[in-house]
Amino acid sequence: MITIHHLADSRSQRILWLAEELGIPYGLKHYPRHLGQFSPPEYQALHGLGKSPVITDGDRVIAESGAIIEYILEIHGNGRLRPAVGTGDWVRYVQWMHLIEGSVMLPYILNIYVGMLGEAGVPLHGRVHGEVDKHFGFLETEMTGRDFVVGDSLTGADFQLTFLLEGASLSAMLGPYPALARYLALMQARPAYLRALEKGGSYDLRRLMPANN
Repeated sequence: MITIHHLADSRSQRILWLAEELGIPYGLKHYPRHLGQFSPPEYQALHGLGKSPVITDGDRVIAESGAIIEYILEIHGNGRLRPAVGTGDWVRYVQWMHLIEGSVMLPYILNIYVGMLGEAGVPLHGRVHGEVDKHFGFLETEMTGRDFVVGDSLTGADFQLTFLLEGASLSAMLGPYPALARYLALMQARPAYLRALEKGGSYDLRRLMPANN
């Protein structure tokens, strides 16, 4: 049985949501934020980077959101929440599993940090805002008319995208992107998502911006 090491107000919330969607047995260990923002020493001891999320499964320690999602689906998912390998939906699924953290998260985070610089960040606005517009514009186009990232049902890629959009919504970045706002509302209304919130406890990303651990 896996154990979800759940750091408050972090990416580990989407792993808890995944477990609830699958209905698999799991252990849940809560970790409060240290000094209101950082992961506590006992959490950092789980993995060399001390970042969230982390799960353990027997003597295995797995970190990184995408890797954890893929591991759980492969080992515990019984073929659920991902397309059949080699299909067109599988190609889209693989790309989106890597797209969010690998490409879109960087301009999103840069936009927050550059904004913190005030006047000193103005020379960077053109480049950073251009990258945000390009990446979020792509997401908007791709998600227009869709209820899910891939096909007609939930997949692992939806857990990746939802966390990003939650942060973007709280940063007032989704105003120009109605399809993304609609999609986020659909995901947040899912019964398993709501159960995960109840079991996970604190999930207030506003308190932590711009921290991303």
